Amino acid sequence: MTVHTPRLDRRSFLLTGSLGLGAFAVPGFAQTPNVTDGRGFTHAVASGEPASDSMLLWTRYVPASGDAVELRAEIAETPDFARVIASGAQITGPWRDHTAKITLDGLKPGTTYHYRFIAPDGSFSPVGRTRTLPEGPVRSFRAAIFSCSNMPYGYFNAYGHAAARDDLDLVVHLGDYLYEYDRNHYPTPAEAVGGRVPEPASELIHLTDYRLRYASYRSDPDLQRLHQLQPMIVQWDDHESSNDSWEGGAENHQANEGDWTLRKIASIQAYREWMPVSDEPWKAYDIGGLATLFRTETRLLARTRQPDIAPLFAQADPIAALKAFRDGAWMDPAKTMMGSQQESWLAHAMRGSVKQGQRWQVVGFGTILGQTVMPEIAASWVSPTGPARARAYVTAGIAAAKLGLPFNYDNWGGYPAARARFLRSAQTMGANLLVLSGDSHNAWAYDLAQDGKAAGVEFAGHSVTSPGYESQMSIDPNTVAAALVASNRELKWCDTSRRGYMALTLTPDSATNEWIMVDTIKAHSTAASIGHTAKVSRGRNVMA
Repeated sequence: MTVHTPRLDRRSFLLTGSLGLGAFAVPGFAQTPNVTDGRGFTHAVASGEPASDSMLLWTRYVPASGDAVELRAEIAETPDFARVIASGAQITGPWRDHTAKITLDGLKPGTTYHYRFIAPDGSFSPVGRTRTLPEGPVRSFRAAIFSCSNMPYGYFNAYGHAAARDDLDLVVHLGDYLYEYDRNHYPTPAEAVGGRVPEPASELIHLTDYRLRYASYRSDPDLQRLHQLQPMIVQWDDHESSNDSWEGGAENHQANEGDWTLRKIASIQAYREWMPVSDEPWKAYDIGGLATLFRTETRLLARTRQPDIAPLFAQADPIAALKAFRDGAWMDPAKTMMGSQQESWLAHAMRGSVKQGQRWQVVGFGTILGQTVMPEIAASWVSPTGPARARAYVTAGIAAAKLGLPFNYDNWGGYPAARARFLRSAQTMGANLLVLSGDSHNAWAYDLAQDGKAAGVEFAGHSVTSPGYESQMSIDPNTVAAALVASNRELKWCDTSRRGYMALTLTPDSATNEWIMVDTIKAHSTAASIGHTAKVSRGRNVMA
């Protein structure tokens, strides 16, 4: 069989309650806010990098003159700031897009705080709320987990729903916080929700482009409110730079767009300016004696280029070419997501967590770790008159599956040797492994295995707005999900049509994950429901 097709990357294929928080109200914004004319505190506040005794605080302040200013931050246990617990200062200016990040120490564990920034003219930022990580025994800890928020595709109702909750201790964002495309692509103007138009109009290539896109996204009232009310641990995936990015390039970076290294550096700089994150590329966070959460980097610093099986289908004998790939290049141990330095760090840090008696080792990855192949029945999912890319993607995936190959090589499916190293390491140290992942736009639950033995559980999150399988399939999503589960040993459940976020609850003896499904993204609403719940008991490394 010969199938002539462009690169078969998955993105070509996929092309309630209230709180009494009046003091924390985010000012209203038009659907398309003006993000270029702001002065003063322009994008409220945010917090991140939580520890038991410190917190990183973020804001942006643009003075009338555009020059450098010194901002002060202060934190207190009450919103009236009757007793300031800690304070600090930073000089900011145009060289960092007028953003400020100040880490304050001397805080108490497991405590809710209120914080604000003070400008030279005495004006105050909006008041933010945050919470330090606990110390010692912890009976329960709950985190909301997000990924893949493409503004033009719809409203950030998942953010709004989580911001209205009063039972969260932390928010985690696993990447694709924004998207780099111009206004004519992903989505097209016809697919975009009216009024959800980010700046700039062009694709993001230069530092000013990335900065403006962050300013545009961060003007969304639901996202702004979530940042204002909850501490967030964030890591990037590919769209913070460019689609399917790796150390030396990206699928969506072309030769006429300049040097990839310069674009990569620009994207990293803007991310570190605008996000409440430290400059450390990876980090561990202890949640008392309950768990250690690991923030990783799997895109820009050491990832080797993703395999591309599309050219194999242009050869005289595609099946022989696929077999040679499967037995050769696909298993190359030099192919890596994290690089040897980060692999070593993560293994040592996880081992330390186990030795310290932490009940859970929770690892956040940008992309899915669970093994997934394309069911043969998928040939009937795409209409014969449907997009050629979708038909080619499914056809290639089915052919690959017959040889034991996955259909997505941009996730861990493209790096089987690195996947095996990670899972064997977790098995050897006796970790109670929970993997959290995003990127796919759909919801998944996997029992991870290596060498025929249980290695951990993966909860993979659906998107805030980005479209999933349902955007290309002319069939009942339940049928798609059932076939995927039946065809994949590790996959225990999936949902291929709904948007939302995950809510993970950890206790000393169990971890329970809820997939929260919002009712719609086409209109502003916080209506949502629990679409699925999965639970794993400590010591089992498989779901109940």
